Amino acid sequence: MASHHGVNFTAVYWTQGNTPDASSGAAEIGQPWTVGARCAPAGRSKAANPDANFSPSTLKFLKANTGLDGEQWNNIMKLVNKPEQDSLDWPKFYGYCEDIDDERGFTIGIFGATTGGPRDQGPDGPTLFKEFDAASGAGNPSIAGGLARAGVRGGMQGPVLKISDSEKVFCGKIAALQNNAAWREAMWQTFYKVYIQYSVQQARQRGFGSALTIGSFVDTALNQGASGGSDTLQGLLSRSGGGDEKTFMTRFHAERSKVVDTNEYNQPPNGKNRVKQWSGLLSQGETDLKDADVAVLKATNWKMK
Repeated sequence: MASHHGVNFTAVYWTQGNTPDASSGAAEIGQPWTVGARCAPAGRSKAANPDANFSPSTLKFLKANTGLDGEQWNNIMKLVNKPEQDSLDWPKFYGYCEDIDDERGFTIGIFGATTGGPRDQGPDGPTLFKEFDAASGAGNPSIAGGLARAGVRGGMQGPVLKISDSEKVFCGKIAALQNNAAWREAMWQTFYKVYIQYSVQQARQRGFGSALTIGSFVDTALNQGASGGSDTLQGLLSRSGGGDEKTFMTRFHAERSKVVDTNEYNQPPNGKNRVKQWSGLLSQGETDLKDADVAVLKATNWKMK
């Protein structure tokens, strides 16, 4: 038996190199681990509290603007991060940086902000650096100010943020911001303004407010775009029809499943698995994402291709 991320697991057979949360499921499907009860150790550390993954100011801001608490946002971010980074440990990606050769420039941070390129003429990276300058105390925040605070050489070329540093140098400077409080605050402010705010508005316009619906909308927006084309969140919503929240979201997930397994968005079958996380939790009634650790583990128990 083993305890991993606060959950007990039992080995079905001898295994090596398979972490329990990524290699578990019902015994009959052949996975090396089965999921048991959540651990409740004496003297649980503060890190076990999902609120510890957020600053107090971020928690207050998210609660006021989305109606969701730290536990709910922590579970949303696990579901978002699985198909992005193949990990549930999303807080370790504040300093993530990589050029993934998708013609969108560098990809940065917990939601994959981009600096822009031929396939991305409206990047969110510039907003992130301006927010970093603001969170660091600038009276008149600017993109240039944020770049300077990060020690990065670059500037705007039209709508694109052109980085002059090499990938190694630039990503090294972003990695150094992993535990920077202002950088983390800027990350959430940008995430909210670009993706979360629109997603919450769309949910509330339809009378929906569950964590699962809001999270699903956010995941769609950051993966496929918030508004614009037919495959964006806006486009999918227009094709999902009416009904109560469960009926609407069942249709929404079905519509999203039709478009996600493309090279533009996700390598097959990652896209359908990404949507299945949300639709599976909906069918189980885990809409508030409270006390849902085991359910989220099961929902994210799939292999990235």
